[in-house]
Amino acid sequence: MTEQAQKAGFETRAIHAGQDPDPTTGAVIPPIYATSTYKQDGVGGLRNGYEYSRSANPTRTALEECIAALEEGERGFAFASGLAAEDTLLRALCRPGDHVVIPDDAYGGSYRLFKKVAEPWGLNHTPAQVADVDAVRAAIQPGTTKLVWVETPTNPLLNIGDIAAIASVAHDAGALLVVDNTFASPYLQQPLTLGADIVVHSTTKYCGGHSDVVGGALVVRDHEVAEQLAFHQNSIGGVAGPFDSFLVLRGLRTLGVRMDRHCDNAEKVVEFLQGHDAVSQVIYPGLEEHPGHTVASKQMKRYGGIVSFRVKDGEQRALDACAKANVFTLGESLGGVESLIEHPGRMTHASVAGTELEVPADLVRLSVGIETADDLIADLDQALAG
Repeated sequence: MTEQAQKAGFETRAIHAGQDPDPTTGAVIPPIYATSTYKQDGVGGLRNGYEYSRSANPTRTALEECIAALEEGERGFAFASGLAAEDTLLRALCRPGDHVVIPDDAYGGSYRLFKKVAEPWGLNHTPAQVADVDAVRAAIQPGTTKLVWVETPTNPLLNIGDIAAIASVAHDAGALLVVDNTFASPYLQQPLTLGADIVVHSTTKYCGGHSDVVGGALVVRDHEVAEQLAFHQNSIGGVAGPFDSFLVLRGLRTLGVRMDRHCDNAEKVVEFLQGHDAVSQVIYPGLEEHPGHTVASKQMKRYGGIVSFRVKDGEQRALDACAKANVFTLGESLGGVESLIEHPGRMTHASVAGTELEVPADLVRLSVGIETADDLIADLDQALAG
């Protein structure tokens, strides 16, 4: 980023970083470069570094520059999915015999990657509570642990990890800190400024924001790590296509205004759920009684659009609420403009059933969208009715 870009506000960076008007036509929106290859100016003479779209594509470059600017990082990388980004990261920075610390309530897809793909390859892992710095420290195997992997807030229990404190613990042990920032988005939290080394995003979620694209991203603050990731991104090839890059870039332009509305609505939904007699617990970092509230207040701008709650009458009542909702769409994923409801135990986190990462059977997770808040509350009211 230029010095001027670094000083610009978040919303300005979201609209302008990596998105200069097209030099040929003056188009203010970066074009979709639907091309696989590029004419070379003589053998080996690459025009602006482009030769083949697996290696680089101008639309993807615009997205990578923008998300790096939003995370205040050195370099960004865009992938075909969040899991493609995670897999590339593991293969770039770890080797068989290495060890990783992961959250004890990690996203089910990430856990499946660690357990079913990386572990047979020879990468070992230990789950730890991200909200407990001492537990993270105890899980580290000095000399063997290469990465400490944190979600904050976690999915779906919304636990909060102290990024600065965990970064210090990881670095003392010679490990890098990876923060999955999907739930917070770059608007609410910038882990690299707090000491993290690498940020992971499923750009499918808030970055894209419209439930019409699947993608992932990595942002790093170290040049050497960036070079390793660049090599593996090209070698493995799970890159974001030009149209997908265009859609995520479009989403980033409105990320700030959308996140404010997500947060506004989530706070109103939380207030409603707290007073409902069918709800036994509301889980939201914005609540003062949430164990991670103080840390979240320190490192997040606001508390996000994800709300989890437990129902008093057990799993069947939770399933019934999911089935009866109308404005809240029953579906996996999160972070889109529309509100979603899901049962983690049977849906997003079914892959961790029977493990130490299993989630409560009476848990419901909401991705609160940007609809009229009164309509969302009315829908939850009827869905929870006995």
